[in-house]
Amino acid sequence: MYIGVVFIHPKFHIMSLLKEFKEFAMKGNLVDMAIGVVIGAAFGTVTSSFIDGVFMPLVGLLFNVENFDKYTFTVGKATVQVGKFIGAVINFIIIAFVMFLVIKAMNALKKEEAAPAAPTPTETLLTEIRDLLKK
Repeated sequence: MYIGVVFIHPKFHIMSLLKEFKEFAMKGNLVDMAIGVVIGAAFGTVTSSFIDGVFMPLVGLLFNVENFDKYTFTVGKATVQVGKFIGAVINFIIIAFVMFLVIKAMNALKKEEAAPAAPTPTETLLTEIRDLLKK
């Protein structure tokens, strides 16, 4: 069957497509990733606010510029906005460093979880008996 510009196979069912999409959307990893994106966006907003409202004014004081965000210079007819660029770089470095710390902490937790438990005394005894019986 031909509808518009899309060819739909006769065995194609909308309900099976919806069921498959539901299974995909409800996977734990996808939901975790969505939560991470939302939290990351919120963290980016907080970091940007900190950089623009607290850090950059202090940097402006060091360079004797009232508003470092508006610190520019002109080359020919082009205006180079150095202040905005430096603010964005500092923002990126802070976010990247925090993400590094979060991932490092998560990896440390995974290593602790993955460490196998020591065998119980019963298991140790059974292993010794098995090894003796093999001889």
